[in-house]
Amino acid sequence: MNDAPFDLDPALIARFAAIVGENYALRAQADIAPYLTEPRGLWHGTSRLVLRPGSVDEVSQIMRLASETGTPVVPQSGNTGLVGAQVPDASGREIVLSLSRLNRIREIDVLSNTVTVEAGVILQTLQEAADAADRLFPLSLAAQGSCQLGGNLSSNAGGTGVLAYGNARELCLGVEVVLPTGEVFDDLRKLKKDNTGYDLKNLFVGAEGTLGIITAAVLKLFPKPKGREVAFAGLSSPEAALSLFSLAMDRAGAALTAFELIGQRPYDFTLRHAQGVTRPLAQDWPWYVLMQVSSGRSAEDAGGLIEEVLSEGLEQGIVGDAVIAASLAQGDAFWNFREVLPDSQKPEGASIKHDISVPVASIPAFIAKAAGAVASVSPGARVVCFGHMGDGNLHYNISRPENGDDEAFLGLYHAMNHAVHDVVRSFHGSISAEHGIGQLKRDELIATAPPMAIDLMRRVKAAFDPAGIMNPGKVI
Repeated sequence: MNDAPFDLDPALIARFAAIVGENYALRAQADIAPYLTEPRGLWHGTSRLVLRPGSVDEVSQIMRLASETGTPVVPQSGNTGLVGAQVPDASGREIVLSLSRLNRIREIDVLSNTVTVEAGVILQTLQEAADAADRLFPLSLAAQGSCQLGGNLSSNAGGTGVLAYGNARELCLGVEVVLPTGEVFDDLRKLKKDNTGYDLKNLFVGAEGTLGIITAAVLKLFPKPKGREVAFAGLSSPEAALSLFSLAMDRAGAALTAFELIGQRPYDFTLRHAQGVTRPLAQDWPWYVLMQVSSGRSAEDAGGLIEEVLSEGLEQGIVGDAVIAASLAQGDAFWNFREVLPDSQKPEGASIKHDISVPVASIPAFIAKAAGAVASVSPGARVVCFGHMGDGNLHYNISRPENGDDEAFLGLYHAMNHAVHDVVRSFHGSISAEHGIGQLKRDELIATAPPMAIDLMRRVKAAFDPAGIMNPGKVI
């Protein structure tokens, strides 16, 4: 069998290049290389061509030609995804379509509280533009300085604001999508209420580029809070954190805008390896919570709410110690601690990561049961657990045993996934909370999801992409 990469017809490459212009049709392997792998280096693809269209019409022309010639296309935004959905395969048959030049903020409508953006807009750029218009765009991710809105929508990104504002799907009111045939579906509406048939936009949000290419979207904005208070608390157990969450929801309600759970090990890793972080609490605790309360009325209102929650938590013995940020800068420092935390695991050696969700009430039981599953696969492996407790999403990561061998530990990848995901399913949870399926979890999804669900997904895929050219080999 010949495993050599497939060579696209030079004449076909020239036809694709003519659509975007020579400057935006990358052919040299040195130029293409950054598009062929992803942040963790788990997948390395091959391609002879990366196209960087500058308009929706160019995307449409590319897909029309791809449909006519049966050329598979892999859409790519900021290339920050963690499940390999944006990486071409090793065949060399696929071309990469980068959306980074579609980077205009078309409109900010402060009266409607909406913004219309193109897929290549960087998330942080949108956050800053909303702030300049005295509005809030609440999607917040560690990769926000480089991830792009098209990828955020295609992966249905979550992040730290889901508790109060929802994930990317809930922030999206309308989309513009180029279909595999090259047809353009223009559904850029600002309506918060619309019951006219199927909600087609939600087929594309979270589809990871397998049904079409999101080129623009209408997204929700919110009034900026007039007060924000951030606190770090030390606790004895996940059960105590759950009790604090219940108390905070009871006292603060919708003003509780973040509730992040952090285990002692990721806390210690961050202090050990991250640059420029300071210890939030003087004493060490088995678990920590980073909590934010936001008020639409005043800073005093936010301060009063968070003080009430923590004071009662201390009185009830739920909270061991806590500190409320004394300034906006200290609040930002608390959040920076959380944002640099994931990368602080890297210096500890090889890791096996899980992006899971379970019902919020099941989090303590999941943590206890999963620890036993981890130990059964790799005695001495170190659990690195943190995440968005308020919405049930945990990043349940496992670092190799101290002084262990990286390669040997990574050889346990599938066994560890199987063990942890079995525990997730025992709590009726999800094996992919916010990162998507991509290549990483495709086979497990097919093997473990209800057969009817897989059948329906395949029917949808066949209806939109009968030729199978739209990001093949991903999701389903």
